[in-house]
Amino acid sequence: MEEYGFYLSFNNYEEVIRLPVNPETLEIKENGDSKSYTIVNFGEINVIAYPKLTEITIESMFPAQYYPFVVYSRENAGRLLKPYEYVELIRKWMLSRRPVRFVFSGLKQESAQEQQTLTGEIGINMAVSIESFSWKLSAGSSGDIEYTLGLKKYVFYQALGMKVASNGEVKKQQKRASEKTAPSTYTLKAGDTLWSIAQKHLGDGSKSKTLQKLNNIPDSELKKLKIGRVIKLS
Repeated sequence: MEEYGFYLSFNNYEEVIRLPVNPETLEIKENGDSKSYTIVNFGEINVIAYPKLTEITIESMFPAQYYPFVVYSRENAGRLLKPYEYVELIRKWMLSRRPVRFVFSGLKQESAQEQQTLTGEIGINMAVSIESFSWKLSAGSSGDIEYTLGLKKYVFYQALGMKVASNGEVKKQQKRASEKTAPSTYTLKAGDTLWSIAQKHLGDGSKSKTLQKLNNIPDSELKKLKIGRVIKLS
């Protein structure tokens, strides 16, 4: 059986929540940034520029009780957070002034007893900024919170310092090389999946198949990886 999951994560998957109620629709806004000019003796022309950043709007609810349509997350040990816990977590991420990651992904579950695992067929996986977050207590409910979340695609960049010489010449300072080295191995912890490890350490969850082949992990062990095992990343 397949279904869809909506995830928000912060600080390289240090904190992850799955939206407990899938929104009925996912509004994605793609706009260009063209400008029109009027040329004398010629008329109006349109100059095509780079498109604006993608905007995503999500409308759903944080439930205060267990409804049939509520979905659960392994990241939260299969339990629901309280509605205000979701609110406080999103507010904390906004105040950090750092991007979060939004993932809209297919999930696969072969039986009710088996845990859900992310497939490689991801619909959306992008860094975003939280531009707006409005919420209200649902009328007539026992504490459910309705919310609207506005996200905008975030493009990572690094500003380089400029140095002005005595002769007035402006020189760009060289980017300092990173002193960090990527780890070559990883020790499995509770709740790990090859997809989450590949996403975090290789930057692409679909490379989970590469990790599986590299470490000779049979398909039968994918749903229950051995905690404490050291696997090779490259």
